Amino acid sequence: AAAAICLRRHAKQREKERLAALGPEGAADTTLEYQELCRQHMAAKSLFGRAEASAAPAETSRVSSVSSQFSDAPQPSPSSHSSTPSWCEEPVQSNMDISTGHMILAYMEDHLRNRDRLAKEWQALCAYQAEPSVCSIAQSEANLKKNRNPDYVPYDHMRIKLKAESNPSRSDFINASPIIEHDPRMPAYIATQGPLSHTIADFWQMVWEHGCTVIVMLSPLAEDSVKQCDRYWPDEGSSLYHIYEASVNLVSEHIWCEDFLVRSFYLKNVQSQETRTLTQFHFLSWPAEGIPATTRPLLDFRRKVNKCYRGRSCPIIVHCSDGAGRTGTYILIDMVLNRMAKGVKEIDIAATLEHIRDQRPGMVQTKDQFEFALTAVAEEVNAILKALPQ
Repeated sequence: AAAAICLRRHAKQREKERLAALGPEGAADTTLEYQELCRQHMAAKSLFGRAEASAAPAETSRVSSVSSQFSDAPQPSPSSHSSTPSWCEEPVQSNMDISTGHMILAYMEDHLRNRDRLAKEWQALCAYQAEPSVCSIAQSEANLKKNRNPDYVPYDHMRIKLKAESNPSRSDFINASPIIEHDPRMPAYIATQGPLSHTIADFWQMVWEHGCTVIVMLSPLAEDSVKQCDRYWPDEGSSLYHIYEASVNLVSEHIWCEDFLVRSFYLKNVQSQETRTLTQFHFLSWPAEGIPATTRPLLDFRRKVNKCYRGRSCPIIVHCSDGAGRTGTYILIDMVLNRMAKGVKEIDIAATLEHIRDQRPGMVQTKDQFEFALTAVAEEVNAILKALPQ
């Protein structure tokens, strides 16, 4: 096992060096480089079996219909609250062919059936060390109070930097990390902690400076009397977060189902008078200690997020409480499924998680979360296969 871990680290380091050599001007080639990494990784471990789809266990065949996407129905009026769920079932959009889908599904199901393999893979992931992994800026005396959990902070080389001149404390620090999928110039996500009361203005400054239009919130404000996140939006109407001088106006709060709700905001920079619209998707059914009871609500939730986000080039802000466990699991699921939707034929979830952990520590904290990600991907592939012409 030790030899396997050493070989894995060596291969990962060589891949990092190749990607670093590409630089920003070679960013278009990083997808091919990453696919080659997955290809080599899977070939070495013989991840893909030739199992027939009929051998799929009941656990990974629970999806019986295509998940729904964000409704195109008219939005509620300003400051209204609605409890009327209004889904619309739409076909899954994917470039996946049937043979590739069955191959990926067989791989996922084999992992879920083979508990020993899953345990060994998680053990190897726990032994993985990102390089570099220095977090001295986040752990400095000036910034310690800005971290909800001192164990989950951004790396020095992979952190979101605020414009210090726009910050009243003249600080550029926020506990947030850009998560790059393939293009170093365009992060796909910003993984961050749930704002603290004294970092709310920093949060909105980050939203404004990065042009973000979608926020994914995966934790309640409090759970079992323990605060998970400070409320960074107004209950009704407007609140002026004077530190950044942005006026946040709650336009609507729409309850889609018991699992999540959607809030719409107007964000106004009172200096420039520019106003933007953004949407917060708040998932309610993910406990701090554990995983959702089933994958279906989260897959429905993800569909609605991506329907709203489609066509935009800004990063999606994803946060829970510490910006690592639930945040990392959601990003892992979304990144893998997005790759499949683009027609990538080789998917290695362990390599993808290592890629994410290279950018923020602690992403996906438990074996249960990793297994949940595998199950979610398997169920979504199953839904895609059901939607494809036979």
